[in-house]
Amino acid sequence: MKSSIVNSIKSLPPLPKTVIDMQRVCNDPDGSIQEMVKVVEQDPMIVANLLKAANSPLYSFRHEITNVAQAVSLFGMSMTRSIGLGNSVRKLLNVDMEPYGVSSDHFAEISSMQSALMHKWYGQIDRIKADKLFLASFLQETGKILIASDVIQEHLETNFKSDIETAIDIAAVERSYVEETTATVTAAIFTHWNFDEEFVDMIRFSDTPEEAADEIKEYATALNIIKTIIPINNPFGEHPIMLGLKKAEAAGYDIAKLQAAIDSICETQTPSCGESD
Repeated sequence: MKSSIVNSIKSLPPLPKTVIDMQRVCNDPDGSIQEMVKVVEQDPMIVANLLKAANSPLYSFRHEITNVAQAVSLFGMSMTRSIGLGNSVRKLLNVDMEPYGVSSDHFAEISSMQSALMHKWYGQIDRIKADKLFLASFLQETGKILIASDVIQEHLETNFKSDIETAIDIAAVERSYVEETTATVTAAIFTHWNFDEEFVDMIRFSDTPEEAADEIKEYATALNIIKTIIPINNPFGEHPIMLGLKKAEAAGYDIAKLQAAIDSICETQTPSCGESD
């Protein structure tokens, strides 16, 4: 891995105590919703982001969510942990996504759309796997933050941005500039933060699911399909949707379930999904 990116990862601060406590509660077989609520309430920023997510049209809750207990009960502990962790990670890193041609807010929205689509799709397939994939899909683009930073330091942002804007294979563009991809950088970040090997590997192999171990292949394939449909340079574009559905069909999925999930998310988006690129 490029030394400048390695050094950036080594210099990352530790995760906040609130996030570590959320991880602990979520991983504890005896952990409870009430305990998770108490942990979340200690961090006003996580509270704000959790309530913002709960009231987002992406999740289509019927009533306005006004407090942490409501949000945690509706999302569940695993999704609550994912939302809190995702927003805390972006806060820890210096987010300047100009090389990718998006604002930091739009970058956060891309992550939210990817995780929401995964939730709606895989919730129809396997609820336990859906929980694992929700966290991974929420965080799988994290490496772009360090890649963008490296591109800026090398004064290559103009060319990089131009290449990303028209790219079908974003990973190939990243590799040509920084010798790595978002998947490999993200995996390195969460290895640094001592995340479990299964989580790290499902992201690491999300560009190359065919190379993953059998127990990881399904997860890596699902992540690849999601980021194919919602790439940073053309989320829910006509071509990305068609390509994602084609990949899902080739992997043996019932594409009607994926199409239904796409349609559900698209109903919340303006302009409409699936328009000509």
